[in-house]
Amino acid sequence: MIRKPAVAYQFYPGEPAALKKTVELMVKEKAVKEDALAIIAPHAGYIYSGNVAGSVYSRVKIPDNIILLGPNHTGLGERAAIMPHGEWDMPFGKIKINQELAHLLIEESHMFSDDSTAHIREHSLEVQLPFIHHFNPTASIVPITIMYMDYEGCEDLGKAVANAIRKYTYPRMSLSGKDKVLIAVSSDMNHYESDAVTRKKDKKAIDKILTLNPKALMETVSQENISMCGIIPATIALVAAKELGAKKAELIDYATSGDTSGDYAHVVGYAGILIK
Repeated sequence: MIRKPAVAYQFYPGEPAALKKTVELMVKEKAVKEDALAIIAPHAGYIYSGNVAGSVYSRVKIPDNIILLGPNHTGLGERAAIMPHGEWDMPFGKIKINQELAHLLIEESHMFSDDSTAHIREHSLEVQLPFIHHFNPTASIVPITIMYMDYEGCEDLGKAVANAIRKYTYPRMSLSGKDKVLIAVSSDMNHYESDAVTRKKDKKAIDKILTLNPKALMETVSQENISMCGIIPATIALVAAKELGAKKAELIDYATSGDTSGDYAHVVGYAGILIK
């Protein structure tokens, strides 16, 4: 199956030349890059969140294999839906799905489903692809959308992701880096409250991510009523990263939509975070 763009001309420019120029303006080519286990990047329209996404992608070495974890906004498909084969068609060309890694994930947890339906109209993963392609045009992806689940479910899937990465990586370890896998989480932060409230709420959630505490992150988001749409993907990624030996997380950039729109009464927060 070839998955067609769902939000070109809406969230990002649909013409290849315009998209290329837009991404180039949002990344920092001279930034020092480092290996990471996972990143968190926003997924709003580029006019609002593109600079934050560009900042975090500029700081990480983008390997050839990316597990994309994002929320399911449409309600279509299964609860934890993997598109395990085919290609994603984008304005710059096609990105291949890493079938081997996708099937390892499905084998590791019965909670993962082979389901392309969930991906047809979902934007959260699509908007990450131009940044990935900019830094590594040969990268392949495993697209996964996640609906809400409890912490035990997140823990199950996080451990499954870590185990699948180990099984994929270790037999082919090489100096070339072709075996490396990056977990890329797509998430915006708090939604549609004032800039002051959003920044205060988002700091509470970000602080839990920076201490690598997935359970406390879920609890804080729930208790403080933080409308972080990618809380489940972020929790899963934190569990996986800790299983893989994560020692540190770093906030690379933060902004709200008010910084662009000038409307500080109703904003969305955006964070770019590196986990290593």
